[in-house]
Amino acid sequence: MSLDLNKLEHLIAVAEEYSITRAAARLHLSQQALSTSIRVLEREVGVPLLERTATGVVLLPAGAALVEDARILRGTARSALQRARRIGRGEAEVLRLGHTPAVTGEEIIALLRQVGDAHPHLATDVNQRYPAELTEALLAGQLDIGLCRAMTPPHGLARTTLGQHKLSIAVDADHPLAARPSVALSELADQRFIVWGQPGHSGYTDLLISHCHAAGFEPRTERTALQGTPPATAVIGTDRLAFVTTAPGPAAGGAARILALDPPLYVPLHALYSPRTTSPARDAFLATAAP
Repeated sequence: MSLDLNKLEHLIAVAEEYSITRAAARLHLSQQALSTSIRVLEREVGVPLLERTATGVVLLPAGAALVEDARILRGTARSALQRARRIGRGEAEVLRLGHTPAVTGEEIIALLRQVGDAHPHLATDVNQRYPAELTEALLAGQLDIGLCRAMTPPHGLARTTLGQHKLSIAVDADHPLAARPSVALSELADQRFIVWGQPGHSGYTDLLISHCHAAGFEPRTERTALQGTPPATAVIGTDRLAFVTTAPGPAAGGAARILALDPPLYVPLHALYSPRTTSPARDAFLATAAP
């Protein structure tokens, strides 16, 4: 038995659009052709995959399971094709590395210097992605590694820990706490914290909240509108606090101040990747960067 990748692509489109009509338009197919493709796929699999309703389509459990694996197969196939083309053209491999806003540029540079010392000819292409975009790009074969903090890997991705970084507290330069070199987390129970992900939907935000619980209080949090900017800058012009991994001292040209936490707290640096693809550059990076 074999699965047609084109038919799997059709199923993914229907699942994401919740509609045969919209999926057909996205794929530049007629509705009849797409419906026929899905019916043929259902016959090949041997079980129903979709439930067709008056308002659209709903994935059945078998369909949802197949879509999860189909996304992995699609990304693996794309990676295999790109690798073959690169080798056939004699092109050098480039490590495609993404990172979430929770991982700072300084941390990326330090990590790349460490890896570069061991592999001086390793070329990299680095860009920032929001968490959902990061995992989507990894599954699609568009990235080799995704650096993040406390993100649970979705089906098809693996996670390894590269290290632990000290947490600090960022405040505006005019904040009453700004003159202090350090602060205990338990002292901040009456403060408001800026976070980048919604509690319950962000592993990193949930980890930060768990640190507050361990310090004896329920933090008041609000999600910043300044997504994608350096974390320390989110507090500028406000009376809010933010957890950061920036070193203590002045930040953002003096507009913010970073306070050490005493006693210290740590957060992990994680690497997400697809274990089903072949990438010597990724393997070299992980072997050097992992403790």
